[in-house]
Amino acid sequence: MAVRLVQRPGAAASLVLRGVRVLDPAAGIDEVRDLVVRDGRIGGSPEGLEEVSAAGLVAVPGFVDPHVHLRTPGREDLEDIATGSRAAAAGGFVTILAMPNTAPVVDTAPVLKALLERGEQEAAVRVGFYAAITLGQAGRELTEQAELAEVGAAGFTDDGHPVSDAEVMRRALQYQRITGRPLVLHEEDPRLSGRGVVHEGAVATRLGLAGIPSVSESVAVARDATLAEYEGGRIHICHVSAAETAEEIRRAKARGVRITGEVTPHHLVLTDAAVESLDPTRHKMNPPLREESDRQALIAALTDGTLDCVATDHAPHAGDEKEVPFEEAPFGVTGLETAFAACHTHLVRPGHMPLELLVRRMGPDAAAALDLPVPTLAEGAVADVALIDPEARVVVGLEGFQSRSRNSAFLGEELYGRVMLTIAGGQVAWRA
Repeated sequence: MAVRLVQRPGAAASLVLRGVRVLDPAAGIDEVRDLVVRDGRIGGSPEGLEEVSAAGLVAVPGFVDPHVHLRTPGREDLEDIATGSRAAAAGGFVTILAMPNTAPVVDTAPVLKALLERGEQEAAVRVGFYAAITLGQAGRELTEQAELAEVGAAGFTDDGHPVSDAEVMRRALQYQRITGRPLVLHEEDPRLSGRGVVHEGAVATRLGLAGIPSVSESVAVARDATLAEYEGGRIHICHVSAAETAEEIRRAKARGVRITGEVTPHHLVLTDAAVESLDPTRHKMNPPLREESDRQALIAALTDGTLDCVATDHAPHAGDEKEVPFEEAPFGVTGLETAFAACHTHLVRPGHMPLELLVRRMGPDAAAALDLPVPTLAEGAVADVALIDPEARVVVGLEGFQSRSRNSAFLGEELYGRVMLTIAGGQVAWRA
């Protein structure tokens, strides 16, 4: 039962990047040379190929995002497979996994099959789809995981909704033995979160907003790590936001629990102070932006491998949905087109993290965490390449977005790092 990834048919890429820095940390490659792509694969003769001048640019294995909302089916006015995958390509991503909290929810084989068929016609990059853990993501009755895995589900998640019932989670972990697919968990204790809309802290107090405590996330992770340990199960923790959560994952890994975790660019770069801006709803997400101590703990956890990868949690919304009082606005921000630039600007350039490590966490490590094809620039591999100009400055939103939605947490900010070319699955998916 293999994960099924789909991509629209297209011509195989054939070109040569002249004088590029070829950087593939997982394969031990870091050198300035020509990179040849012939008939959709790395390597071969450069004779007769299109030549791209790439001096000063960096070619890296394409990025992998295990957490994207494509709003399909049901809200194609916000995003669809074509626009979401084009946004992914513009951000250097070659593979993305879409969440099932759609209308209808992806909780049966026919819904999943229809999505995969649509992706075969529309997806600019490889797209896979999660199925729900419970029917309707209601947290009560398990979906038919075996049947969904047979169709090609990438894993199982009720993202947006925690599986609050411990017995339901335990049964999901037992069922997992059949499929081997990870349970991808939005971790939150709803009783602790209550009606919170921002991080519980000084900013929430100043603004008079209900807070979401960081322990709402960490206690849920502690429970599920214990259950996974007891059942021999495998879990992946979504959008880690708090220092306490990173420490819970660190402890679980130390005792052998099969647990991986992701962190978003916005949680790595921003704090709840952003909510005091003139456009606060662009910074409303769940889990919320937290304090500077949390941000520093997340950077440290990503650096030391406690957190395995970067994921965007790309969540498109319409402008009028966000142009309401803060309490009424939906949670979520877009992220595919800004992920690399935001992390490069705020983590790599100040010296918090080397470029090589960011490339690993956004590509090979993200793929490995979710059992996806690992992008590599090794000779003979299928071409999955992101060509980056690390010194190019980009004002977010100035040139528009490939996504249908503009609700970026970085809107108007000047970032360093432009994706010039993306080759995904051997096909040219994006050119700046």
